[in-house]
Amino acid sequence: MQLIYREAALLDQRKWQEWLDLYLPDAVYWIPAWDDETTVTNDPKTEISLMYYDSRSGLEDRVWRIQSGMAAATIPTARTCHLVTGVRIEGTDGDDVHVASSFSVHAFRQQKTLTFYGWYEHVLRAQGTDLKIAKKKITVLNDVIPGVLDVYNV
Repeated sequence: MQLIYREAALLDQRKWQEWLDLYLPDAVYWIPAWDDETTVTNDPKTEISLMYYDSRSGLEDRVWRIQSGMAAATIPTARTCHLVTGVRIEGTDGDDVHVASSFSVHAFRQQKTLTFYGWYEHVLRAQGTDLKIAKKKITVLNDVIPGVLDVYNV
C-alpha cells in the first residue's frame, strides 16, 4: 500500500504532475458533505459535496489553477504534512482493491496552522505493473472548515 503513502508525500512536496500520474484518466475524486451529525451525502451528482471530480481532468484543472496563480484563495499555497495511518485492505472486486485509512493533514498558510483529519477510501486498480487510483473518497471529520479546502489540505 505504498501508493497511499506516496500520494501523501507528493502532495507535501508539491510534485503535482507525479501526483496526477497516480490517477487513472476516469478516476473519481470525492469529498462528501455531512448530511447530518452521523451521515455523509452519498450521491455526488444530486447532493452537496465539498469537492467532486468525475475524472482526472478535473484534478488537472485544479492543479493548473494552483500552479498558475489563478486560484487567488490558495495564494500562497499552504505548506502541508500528511500523516496517513491504519492503511488496510478492505476487499477486492475484480481488478479493484479497496483500501481504507485515516489521515491528518497539518497545513500552514498566512501565519496560521490548520489541521484537517478524517478517513480515506481508495479504490486501486492495476495498470500494467503499477497500481493507479481509480477512486478516492475523503471523509473530512472537521466540524468547521476554517478557510479554503483544496486537494493539498486533505
